[in-house]
Amino acid sequence: MAKISQNILIQYFQWHFIEQAKTILRAWKDFLLFNLNYWSIPLLIKTLFAHWHRYRYSYGKGFDLKKFFEVWTFNIISRVLGAIVRIVFIFLGILTEIFIAIIGLIVFLFWLVLPVLLIAGIPFIIIFLLL
Repeated sequence: MAKISQNILIQYFQWHFIEQAKTILRAWKDFLLFNLNYWSIPLLIKTLFAHWHRYRYSYGKGFDLKKFFEVWTFNIISRVLGAIVRIVFIFLGILTEIFIAIIGLIVFLFWLVLPVLLIAGIPFIIIFLLL
C-alpha cells in the first residue's frame, strides 16, 4: 500500500505501472492456464493414441484368424479416429492459447501507454470543446 505522505502523482504511477500491471499480468496468466485446462491439452497429448471413447474389442480366447483381423482392424481404426479428434482439439486449444496471448499482450501494452495517450489527447479535447 502507498504511503499517505507521498505525492499523489507518485502514488498514481505506482498504482498504474506496478500494482495494476502485476494484476493484469496475473489475470493474463490465469486466462492462459484456464485455456489449457479448458481444452485439456496436456491430457489430450498424454492420451493421443488411446482408443476413441474406449471403444475396443477383445481378442477373446483361442485363435481365429478372421476374428483376429476384425478386432485388430477395429482397434486400429478406433485409435486413429481418437488421434485425429484429439489432434483437432489440441490444435484448437493452441490456436485459442495464441489468441489469448496476443490479446493479453495488446491489453497490457495499451495499459502501459494509456497515460501517454490521455495526455496527448488533451489538445484534441480542447479543440473539440471550442468548436
